[in-house]
Amino acid sequence: MKMKALFCIAFVCSLGTLKAQRNETGHDYSNAVGLKFYPTGITFKHFLSEDKALEGLLYFWNKGTRVTGLYEFHFDIGEVEGLKWYVGPGAHIGFYNNNYYGGSTLIGIDGVIGLDYKFSDLPLNLSLDWQPAFEFGDGAGFVGAWGGLAVRYVF
Repeated sequence: MKMKALFCIAFVCSLGTLKAQRNETGHDYSNAVGLKFYPTGITFKHFLSEDKALEGLLYFWNKGTRVTGLYEFHFDIGEVEGLKWYVGPGAHIGFYNNNYYGGSTLIGIDGVIGLDYKFSDLPLNLSLDWQPAFEFGDGAGFVGAWGGLAVRYVF
């Protein structure tokens, strides 16, 4: 687990040589990569247009690994520059160890709702969201404990 966390930190820090930029669609950023906390994972967000983004998540936790893909619709919040709220659907596949669901591989559908903030003077993005899901398979069902705080480097 320590090696996974060290890898994640090294990966994010190695991106420091990339140049921050404003994309052609007018959004504050095109791409961002970083860490999301609870559970700990790597997050990558790519904007398809000013108000639509794809987010990929690779989570590592004591019960296994989970890969999630989300399609997000972003909306402005009043006159607050850099702050948006978002909502959207998604899906995931989880590879759980023997202590959780007997070592199963489960698939699920996800939803997401959250806030996204891009600092105007820094290549930094923060988001806070809730990611409810429904997993299919033996012993699965509604899971409302996913989501959390993401800290991303913008490029």
